[in-house]
Amino acid sequence: MSDQRADLEQAVRSAWDAKDYDSAATLAIETYADEILSFLSARLRSGTDAQEAFSMFAEDLWAGLPRFAWRCSMRTWAYTLARNAASRYATSPHQRAARNVALSKVERLSALVERVRTATQVHQRTEVKDRFRALRERLEPDDQMLLILRVDRDLPWRDIALTMAGDGDLDDDAVLRDSVRLRKAFERIKAELKRMAQEEGLLAPRS
Repeated sequence: MSDQRADLEQAVRSAWDAKDYDSAATLAIETYADEILSFLSARLRSGTDAQEAFSMFAEDLWAGLPRFAWRCSMRTWAYTLARNAASRYATSPHQRAARNVALSKVERLSALVERVRTATQVHQRTEVKDRFRALRERLEPDDQMLLILRVDRDLPWRDIALTMAGDGDLDDDAVLRDSVRLRKAFERIKAELKRMAQEEGLLAPRS
């Protein structure tokens, strides 16, 4: 974990320890907004859908933070919530966000979500997708998610297992089993991407 990320995680934990859950949630959402929205875009393959799922993710984080047990990092929990929000949105795209947050907090949460979504949209419009990224977008959503978490986000295998399972409270044996399975899947995905890149002429085939 980088020093900057460790400092941010500690800031969230300090607010949580002080039972200032609103400030802790705000800081967590602002800190990870860019990467969570990017993750959701890849998962749902639609910027518009990602925006809606992000609202659901923010609601879940805001409402669930007082019960968070810190068995994993805030970043890992954020990805787990985002993964679950994407799954719910994919099956029920007309759900409304902010249903589980007290009415007194809905307006504040909505303003926060709109602010971070707008800032992230501006940032993402400056990015240029290269041909390798286009190849990745042809993969199955779960394979894409695994690549994002391991290659782009550099998450440890334990954190990836928790995120992919959608459960931050898995026991150690289950985490170990899932980690082994995901490592094997990761090698398969890399081989598939290499084959696709060779077919597209991006990599020379092995002689």
